Amino acid sequence: SFLVPYLIMLFVEGMPLLYMELAVGQHMRQGSIGAWRTISPYLSGVGIASVVVSFFGTIYYNVINAWSFWYLFHSFQDPLPWSVCPLNGNHTGYEEECEKASSTQYFWYRKTLNISPSIQETGGVQWEPALCLILAWLMVYLCILRGTESTGKVVYFTALLPYCVLIIYLIRGLTLHGATNGLMYMFTPKIEQLANPKTWVNAATQIFFSLGLGFGSLIAFASYNEPSSNCQKHAITVSLINSSTSIFASIVTFSIYGFKATFNYESCLNKVILLLTNSFDLEDGSVTASNLEQVKDYLASTDPSRYSEVFPLIKNCSLESELDTAVQGTGLAFIVYTEAIKNMEVSQLWSVLYFFMLLVLGIGSMLGNTAAILTPLTDSKLITSHLPKEAISGLLCLISCAVGLVFTMEAGNYWFDIFNEYAATLSLLLIVLVETIALCYVYGLRRFENELQAMTGRALNWYWKAMWACVSPLLIIGLLLFYLSDYILTGTLQYQAWDATQGQLVTKDYPAYALAVIGLLVASSTMCIPLVALGTFIMYRYKRGDTAPVA
Repeated sequence: SFLVPYLIMLFVEGMPLLYMELAVGQHMRQGSIGAWRTISPYLSGVGIASVVVSFFGTIYYNVINAWSFWYLFHSFQDPLPWSVCPLNGNHTGYEEECEKASSTQYFWYRKTLNISPSIQETGGVQWEPALCLILAWLMVYLCILRGTESTGKVVYFTALLPYCVLIIYLIRGLTLHGATNGLMYMFTPKIEQLANPKTWVNAATQIFFSLGLGFGSLIAFASYNEPSSNCQKHAITVSLINSSTSIFASIVTFSIYGFKATFNYESCLNKVILLLTNSFDLEDGSVTASNLEQVKDYLASTDPSRYSEVFPLIKNCSLESELDTAVQGTGLAFIVYTEAIKNMEVSQLWSVLYFFMLLVLGIGSMLGNTAAILTPLTDSKLITSHLPKEAISGLLCLISCAVGLVFTMEAGNYWFDIFNEYAATLSLLLIVLVETIALCYVYGLRRFENELQAMTGRALNWYWKAMWACVSPLLIIGLLLFYLSDYILTGTLQYQAWDATQGQLVTKDYPAYALAVIGLLVASSTMCIPLVALGTFIMYRYKRGDTAPVA
């Protein structure tokens, strides 16, 4: 059911807005700041807001690459370090936290993050993740050494290699026991979900972020195109390939997810069978998965007193509930996948392949984020007259790495979640809304249409004009209203904290200073648009002498 709104949003939101940003970049021949300043001096803030959001993205996103390095290095161990719980200090049993959680959760929360119980308990910098973060930034710097132009050859590798790994994983995933359960779960429609507004909002948001709208990277890359390039064809091709890749990757993911769910379900059944066999002195093999429910009913009726003693220990095994425990974000990448990989044959090979692919994908994403920042900076003659491109790229990486060390502290994952959740969503929606309104109603849709036709030799058809002028802006306004109302109705913002005593995540309220940081993250980018417009207005009036200078 998610595919229906996903495909609709692709055609009414993703594809038109992608074409718009590519056309603006190709026509204006500048990065985001210069392109929107050309459209109107009052719109420089739109480009600055994009740069700010991209800077926030570079700060926290490369931490994922650091974690990928960490897991990749540990993937060469036999057995994999997250496949079993470590012994306690007395070597009399396993670590209590690991027993209450799972080996993969323990390795993630304790060995990788060494996470604190709450965001208030900051802790110190963890030197191993910090070294991995420095390595990740060194990799990015080598890729962008000479600015955006040097990323071209790297992008061929970062874009194509994941397809090879995904194909290998697809073949392996489809041969795993239980893969069909995951695929049936994926493709079985839940029609009632189409009536849920959040399904449509999630689909629109997925399209929005997967295409990179509003970050400024599309405008930056398009500014290097030849003026006569067919950016309409590029927009359609990229949109379709992007969405096809997402669906293809989902098939791979759900085949492996089905294997993991089936493995956990069958393990649960075997534990129940063993418990009943031992508790009631049953013959080995007499209880199977197929007759388990009948045996439970028989034992409950024939020996109710003993069954009542054993009953609290009997787990309710359900394949559907295993499949319903969906995880996203870092939990999917570093807990669910590692849980599945550890149960595969030759698990080290599959682990190396997976985390190498994750690393390559992450580096590819970083190239887009850094391009959105570097292109406006290198467009500025004031900056390039004093610093070469290598120095500008180096300073960007150095500053981002220094700030990113915050995410390697014991409370770093909580701050990572704040940046991931709040640094971009509302800001990007507002940025793209202003972009569409500015292009259609400030610069003029008919004017841009004529210039685009003169540049590419192709007329703008009714579909693009209808989407830009009406449908896409109204859709973005709807998304903005939904997010704002959702935040208001939610009340106090909350986060998931790791409780080592329970071995699970617990919900806590953000402290006041964390809420202040969230507000600053949103305001620091969105306020660029009105403040720069106001500053430009005041400056123009002062230059014309309409107002006296303020002493």
